[in-house]
Amino acid sequence: MTPGDGGGQTLDAVDDRRERARLGKEELRRRLRSTGGRGRKLRGLAALLRPYRGRLILMVLALIAATAAALAPPPLAALAIDEGLVPGDIGTLNLVVLGFVAAALVFWGATSAQTYLVGWVGQRALADLRLRVFRHLQELSVGFYERNRAGVLISRLTNDVQALDRLVTDSIVTLFQASLTLIGTIVILLFLDVELALLTFLVLPLMALASLVFRLASVDAYRRTRETIGAVTASLQETLSGIRVVRTFGRERDHRERFADFNEANREANMKTVNLNAAYFPAVEGLNALATLGILLYGGAQAIEGDITIGVLVAFVAALNGFFDPIQQLSQVYTTYQSGMAALDKIFELLDTEPDLVDAPDARELPRPLRGEVVFEGVSFAYRTDEGDCALALDDVTLHVPPGQTVALVGQTGAGKSTLIKLVARFHDPTQGRVLVDGHDLREVRAASLRTQLGIVSQEGFLFSGTVRDNVAFAREEATSDEVWATLRDVGAQDFVAALPGGLDTEIGERGVQLSAGQRQLVAFARALLADPRILVLDEATSNVDLHTEARIEQGLRRLLAGRTAIVIAHRLSTIRRAGHIVVLDHGRIVEQGTHDELLAARGAFWRLHSDWMEQGAA
Repeated sequence: MTPGDGGGQTLDAVDDRRERARLGKEELRRRLRSTGGRGRKLRGLAALLRPYRGRLILMVLALIAATAAALAPPPLAALAIDEGLVPGDIGTLNLVVLGFVAAALVFWGATSAQTYLVGWVGQRALADLRLRVFRHLQELSVGFYERNRAGVLISRLTNDVQALDRLVTDSIVTLFQASLTLIGTIVILLFLDVELALLTFLVLPLMALASLVFRLASVDAYRRTRETIGAVTASLQETLSGIRVVRTFGRERDHRERFADFNEANREANMKTVNLNAAYFPAVEGLNALATLGILLYGGAQAIEGDITIGVLVAFVAALNGFFDPIQQLSQVYTTYQSGMAALDKIFELLDTEPDLVDAPDARELPRPLRGEVVFEGVSFAYRTDEGDCALALDDVTLHVPPGQTVALVGQTGAGKSTLIKLVARFHDPTQGRVLVDGHDLREVRAASLRTQLGIVSQEGFLFSGTVRDNVAFAREEATSDEVWATLRDVGAQDFVAALPGGLDTEIGERGVQLSAGQRQLVAFARALLADPRILVLDEATSNVDLHTEARIEQGLRRLLAGRTAIVIAHRLSTIRRAGHIVVLDHGRIVEQGTHDELLAARGAFWRLHSDWMEQGAA
């Protein structure tokens, strides 16, 4: 998207910008399975760990020391038997015992250091990742959240990061430790007896084949578990958020059945991984047992004939655990690896989603304070669906809102009123035409400089968990108690807040559930007033309150709108009459505009809407 092109922006340009976000699920899977995609995610994982490379180096050194200490017992056992017990050399036996003690102490110290360093680095890296994902979520546009379920996004930060936690803190260490142990054991086996070692290595092709089959079968299974747990989280979040609606309509059973379906899909996906593990790991154990049996038969015969010593045979059998255990550990690591990489797929899929709206490199700050002039020049806008289709919401809209004027937007549902105010707030950019504030194309200015001078009150009156003070002072944390009380008084909310048990410091619960709908709306108006915006947007802000509360809000609105540019979506006649200019929208186009009396006299679209409202009693 090119800011300031003057001629607007075509749908094809929007296609280019949103191409990544619109990729189908199968295309995403194909890319994520590609070698380049896998390498990129591993590089991304390495980048998370890079700031802590000093501790990583210490961890590797501790891991090498612990592995070397763990490999010492078999050679020491051979030395104890052949050089100490058989010839009866107590001195050699004592030295070997000291060697065992030294190896045990090194193992204890190195393992303790390794465990601490792995936990420290892993938790710091994952905390960094959570912050990175959260920061990215805040940068994504409103349109992204209109297309994606909140529960799925929550799953990225919880379930998927937890799966990645196991990969970072357990699997990577096991990978290095098992690999070093396997390499060290192979060297020890060859050193003890080349012929027995080569006999042991005959099972490697069978293990490699079993591991390949397991890998091919498990990739999709582990990816499916990440998808299904995301669906479970999304269903839970949606049900809890809408629990009042669920109970109002008696749909608890339907939601239980729906959640049970998601839960069953997750169980089935996990059972596939369980079945794969149940088939693979016992097979590895069986090969281990067969190899040990073969070594005992063949090596025992050689020991009887005197070709090898008893100490070598005992050490060889003891070292076999160091050969087969790492192979099994590496196989187990692969299951965690698959789960972690599937989670990483989902996290990187989210991080790869580019914001629909970004500030231009040369974007400038809007002047402070704004005069508040808003102009739409030939603005058209089409919502993009996941299937790539366009849904035209505004069609060649031209409108001038002078500074300080209150403009009411009216029209039937779907006429384009909410889309118009989303463009003013720059939640979206027009697909054609321009939106200007004080003569500045919004695509050429920093979005933050606009929104710090813009206030929005929606019909939901969304409040955050916390206190009344926290919510009123949301945009001005430095506001004093006197300023907060003054603002509440201006919007007619002082009396009810003063009557609360804790006054300003009363906890109002999630979404302000401890307050009534009217009280929440009054707090929302106070929040907007305290921010002192130059442009105010009211999106049916009084539609959900009773007439008594609306009367109190009307008093506050006079103070709130004084000297400010206001764009108001309203169905109540009292709100519409107060507007200096009324714009009638129909199917995304302006069909009428003028004052209240002018539009009634014209007996057109507004007159028909007005007649309907009068019949419905929307005074």
